[in-house]
Amino acid sequence: MRHIWIATCLVTILLVGHAIAADLSHKTEAAESKALPSPSEIITKPEAQAVDPVGEEPLNDAITCLSRTIYWEARGEGAAGMEAVANVVMNRLGHEGFPNTICEVVRQGRERGACQFSWWCDGRSDDAEEAKSYAVAKEIARKALNRQLTDQTGGALYFHQRKATPSWSAEYIKTVEIGEFVFYKPHGGTAK
Repeated sequence: MRHIWIATCLVTILLVGHAIAADLSHKTEAAESKALPSPSEIITKPEAQAVDPVGEEPLNDAITCLSRTIYWEARGEGAAGMEAVANVVMNRLGHEGFPNTICEVVRQGRERGACQFSWWCDGRSDDAEEAKSYAVAKEIARKALNRQLTDQTGGALYFHQRKATPSWSAEYIKTVEIGEFVFYKPHGGTAK
């Protein structure tokens, strides 16, 4: 009987330890996604510009997914607007309620017919059309992925053009207006 009790205690300790380790691992991964990359992980400007050179590659890596989002959502907004869109994508990354990779964040909603980023499911070609603007978008994406951009949006997870007044905007706290965009974050930090 004593051996069964000891075995039960050991199994319980191992299971609890495994659960704690898994929880810590998940928290560490989340923290690392917000941490600065190590020197070996830093993306250089030539490396970023070499990825998807003319804006026609499949969307299957972080630089391409983030660059195309910046390009299609804000290419006419100048650097500040483009950086703000990058901030929103990065703020969503790993935030509860959003996926854990850049490409998944960008593609979110298509399965329900309501894309988070309008360019992704507007039915038009996703290929970049202006080389200069796309190069700027890739440079901003590089800086965002290297955690070198200051968040000018106040932690925003959502945005829309100033001309629009979407019904969902009343549910959130307006954080800032940058160029033609208005940025929002949820009350209490919980994404919907």
